Amino acid sequence: MSSTRTDAVDAVEAARAAFARGEPVLIHDAADREGEVDIVYPAAAVDPDAVSRLRNDAGGLICVAISDGVAEAWELPFLADALDHPATAAGHLDYDDRSSFSLPVNHRDTFTGITDDDRALTIRELGAAADAAEAGRFGADEFAESFRSPGHVTLLRGAPGLLADRQGHTELGLALAAAADREPAVVVCEMVDGDTGEARTPADARAYAEREGLVYVEGRDLLTDLD
Repeated sequence: MSSTRTDAVDAVEAARAAFARGEPVLIHDAADREGEVDIVYPAAAVDPDAVSRLRNDAGGLICVAISDGVAEAWELPFLADALDHPATAAGHLDYDDRSSFSLPVNHRDTFTGITDDDRALTIRELGAAADAAEAGRFGADEFAESFRSPGHVTLLRGAPGLLADRQGHTELGLALAAAADREPAVVVCEMVDGDTGEARTPADARAYAEREGLVYVEGRDLLTDLD
């Protein structure tokens, strides 16, 4: 095995181990896709400090990706299908066939929903609910009793076949969660450069990961070793 391939395998294993411990991982999807690096957390491991890191060090939209099976159990639509407005018609994305966006939600025990404490609560409860839904114990009625929409945490629906169907951060994060035996719910947030306003380059994101003691992994390596 070449040194490059060994490094890739080591990075995937390090990402799996970090996720199993509840730690964040930085994932670069692909240069020919979004070309972005997201900070990704297991949803159940998110606390207010994690939300602060996502706001300040990532800067993108804080979303929770859930598996297709969980979305079906909660009867959650794709947002474009739920909205009766011409802006949703004939949408086109340069990097994919369709958006993964579903409903934005708050947990019903939050106040405004936007504070670090409130968003952390919503995210953790989504993680716990996803785990229960996978076991058949948390359906659409329970979801509506626990969460309200609109809210401040946007849900993303994973593709049914995960990486076999789509290779976005939604699916990469969920595949990593499955490999780490975590709940089928992950937080994803794009890293944005505070000076340029553009996506952080992979080199800058990797340097950040090294400074913070976090794992950085390429999406292509997750595709090879988790698919």
